[in-house]
Amino acid sequence: MKKIKVSRLFLHLFLIISVSLIAFPIVYAFLVSTLDVNQVYTSPPQLRFGSNLINNYREAWVSSNMGRLLLNSGFISIVTALGKIVLSICAAFAFTYFGNFKGKNILFLIILITHMLPLPIRIVPTYQLMDNLNWLDSYYALTVPFFASATGVLLFRQFYMTIPHSLLEASLIDGITPMRFLWSILLPLSKSNIVALFTIEFIWVWNQYLWPLVVTNSERVRVVQIGLKMLIPSDAQPEWNVIMAALIIGVIPPLVVYLTLQKSLVEGFALQQDK
Repeated sequence: MKKIKVSRLFLHLFLIISVSLIAFPIVYAFLVSTLDVNQVYTSPPQLRFGSNLINNYREAWVSSNMGRLLLNSGFISIVTALGKIVLSICAAFAFTYFGNFKGKNILFLIILITHMLPLPIRIVPTYQLMDNLNWLDSYYALTVPFFASATGVLLFRQFYMTIPHSLLEASLIDGITPMRFLWSILLPLSKSNIVALFTIEFIWVWNQYLWPLVVTNSERVRVVQIGLKMLIPSDAQPEWNVIMAALIIGVIPPLVVYLTLQKSLVEGFALQQDK
């Protein structure tokens, strides 16, 4: 019993230290966002709550046009996540239940290979395609290139493979069309997977910096990450208290999405582990 208690003590101590290290940057950013400029540049750094919170957050909201940035990032993240889910479900449905077409395995292998290619490798041809379509500096360039998702196709395909094909055959005998089978039977069963993929993709798109920096140059479609970078002047001393206030505001939406959908996200991954 003593060994078990000691091991649990060390385990909890390790978890507390790990969480503290991970959370410290966010906590420190919040503390800085409550200080004034002079307090920010004092040495050693002040790890305390300041009295300039309201002024800093008001200035961050106004100077960065944060309302517009949040709307743009929210719209782009939601549309991209939904687009990924729709295409992933359709592709997984085709690969699982209509697998008699030639080249199925090769096509699926190509999809998996694209998952291994990071955005910087694909950025030049994708940019050229957006330019040819006259989509630069538009919502189309920020959303459509990310609709295809190897992760989503793999996630739903693995789930659909656990559902007996006899269920589809019985549905077809009863006169149910394949799309009706997808809509009425598979989609309700895929709820946890849909929520899990939506959460992951929403946060991933929200944190994108390189691609929005390349394909946009106007405030009309500017996203939060670009707005934060533009708060840092190149010819003057940065007001880190205001910048950190804007950063904390930008962290809130994805955090709310994660906390709201956390239960379904965990269930989705648990289902994949069980299978």
